[in-house]
Amino acid sequence: MPTLTSQIRTSSPEFEARRAHMLALLETFEQRQRAARQAGGDRALAKLRKRGKLSPRERVERLLDRDGSFLELSTLAAFGQYDDEAPGAGVITGVGHVEGRLCVITANDHRVKGGAIYPASADKMIRAQQVAMENGLPAIALTESAGANLLHQAELFAMGTRGGRGFSNQARMSAAGTPQIAVVFGSSTAGGAYVPGMADINIQVRDKASVYLAGPPLVKAALGEDAEDAELGGAEMHASVSGLCDLLAEDDAHAIALARATVRMMHRSGHARPRRVARPPAYDPDELLGIVPADLRVPFDIREVICRLVDGATGGGAEFHEFRRDYGPELVCGTGWLDGHAVAVIGNNGPITSPAAQKAAHFIQWCNAQRTPILYLQNTVGYMVGIAAERGGIVKHGSAMVHAVSTATVPQFTVLVGGSYGAGNYGMCGRAFDPRLLLTWPCSKIGVMGGPQAARVMRIVQEAAIRRMGGEPEAADMEEMEALVIDEFDRTADPYYATSRLWDDGIIDPRDTRPALSVGLEAAWERDLAVVAEPRFGLLRQ
Repeated sequence: MPTLTSQIRTSSPEFEARRAHMLALLETFEQRQRAARQAGGDRALAKLRKRGKLSPRERVERLLDRDGSFLELSTLAAFGQYDDEAPGAGVITGVGHVEGRLCVITANDHRVKGGAIYPASADKMIRAQQVAMENGLPAIALTESAGANLLHQAELFAMGTRGGRGFSNQARMSAAGTPQIAVVFGSSTAGGAYVPGMADINIQVRDKASVYLAGPPLVKAALGEDAEDAELGGAEMHASVSGLCDLLAEDDAHAIALARATVRMMHRSGHARPRRVARPPAYDPDELLGIVPADLRVPFDIREVICRLVDGATGGGAEFHEFRRDYGPELVCGTGWLDGHAVAVIGNNGPITSPAAQKAAHFIQWCNAQRTPILYLQNTVGYMVGIAAERGGIVKHGSAMVHAVSTATVPQFTVLVGGSYGAGNYGMCGRAFDPRLLLTWPCSKIGVMGGPQAARVMRIVQEAAIRRMGGEPEAADMEEMEALVIDEFDRTADPYYATSRLWDDGIIDPRDTRPALSVGLEAAWERDLAVVAEPRFGLLRQ
């Protein structure tokens, strides 16, 4: 049985230093995540209690099965944006079990500007819809929204990736047979009204929910009509007059119970999936904290990460069948099991060379033929450059790898455990290639290239330009320019900069990687892989 054995000495000073560095990063991450989850603080919670309402997170917790996990996505969306007035972008999204069935859950955080939608909120909710559509998962929206934040209407209304995209997604999800349930707990205005309006099943809370395109003030301004909330769009009116409300609940808890009962009654197509009894990893996932160096320029073996994610072998070590181990060793490819799920893994051990790219393209095609999901563990500076690399066909072979990633029809998952630079991000299934989940560790970096490399390139180009004009570059000016470039590249490569803009599905504690991926793999099997379109690859330039 092929196995991996760890070479890390967990008692070494180097391991302890790396672990301490990772724990410091996690402390910052946890502080920021805690602040995002406690929007409004105790004062906002007291107001909800006085009105007999549950907080957004309490609604999610009650909806989920008691023993079910919840993979929350993009917890720090909008971090550092909008003067930090929209923690978590004012919406909670994630994947969890309801009545034993995996569902995508979206909950407006009405403690944040009444659940108003910011550009990042729209991006986050549309991303949740994408997860539901790709995996055929039921979507449950816990709705209480003031509609679009009018201060940002220009970024929301006409932009093709926002605005009406969420509503068109709802229609397409329904047409594809993806169930949608909306539970309305409070005011859902303007665009917020279309979420329940386009859902398959609509649940509203008596005396609390109100759904209308325009609230009483706007109706008064536009038409001169005086209208109260209840007569204009109250739950009772929609239950008895308009027919918008399918199920009328007495309070928040009752509405959630009705949503769970609806899920319990929904039809689920029978299918088999290749899953066996899970085995724990051969090595403690806690040790993931001590593997990645604080300086990402220092190499580490990605196998040390793999053998703490995949299931252990019966005779010791991690069960992992490595593909062409000694060919293109800069890329580790192989198959194993993760929490009982069959999975293929591709991980970086340096820049991607032509042999490594060839190996990856072949391996990806094999995984598609065998219907095995693929996990990409990114830590790369990109594809190899230089005279030898170019003459060896790095563009050709790198393009074949990117082609294979792009046209793969099996579910693909990506975790940034270190650097994600240049076209390496593409070949390792970055955001543009639609991985089912894209998660990052708090030590990760992402960019076209590293700051020092970018600064050096800029200096060479600038010095050449000055000399062409007959001048001589000043060393002090060039050094100042380099420092500015490095600062800017370091700022935008920061994982918090990336997650704030939803370039990923969230930063996670490295120790949570295995359970998060297990949820993703289970979600992928909600849609039978055997009936997904057969893999069809275009012309790969070999």
